[in-house]
Amino acid sequence: MKALVTYFSASGVTAELAKRLAQAIGAPEYEIRPAAPYTKADLDWTNKQSRSTLEMSDKSCRPELADKDAPVADADVVFVGYPVWWYREPSIVDSFLAAYDFTGKSVVLFATSGSSGIGEEAPQRAAEISKAEVKGAERFPASASAEELKAWAEKFL
Repeated sequence: MKALVTYFSASGVTAELAKRLAQAIGAPEYEIRPAAPYTKADLDWTNKQSRSTLEMSDKSCRPELADKDAPVADADVVFVGYPVWWYREPSIVDSFLAAYDFTGKSVVLFATSGSSGIGEEAPQRAAEISKAEVKGAERFPASASAEELKAWAEKFL
């Protein structure tokens, strides 16, 4: 099975983990990027008017993607990684899931967070948005090893 590792990362933590996963399973990687990059002020979760807070309070929000060049069509299994924001996936991940045809593909979610779990809602939302079968969802610490990531990912390949 051909895999693709996609990810959104605001601070670089999820990017490092995604790159480690992609290398461990020999898969290409693709960064999910918003058309308007997030600034430090946008990510200020203590500000009820910050961009990320406003986006996360509206589950139908779909920020514009920087591009739609992900090689999703070439993959059988698409790993989608993100940091946990407000106990769920960032809205830009929903934009990504809505932008591609996942017909016949498996989607596997992975997240980074200092303490929040990936949640039970994430797989359901991802399945609804992507119209694909979501095979798994796991939260990893930033320090997860390549061996740990590979062992987990191989269950879906």
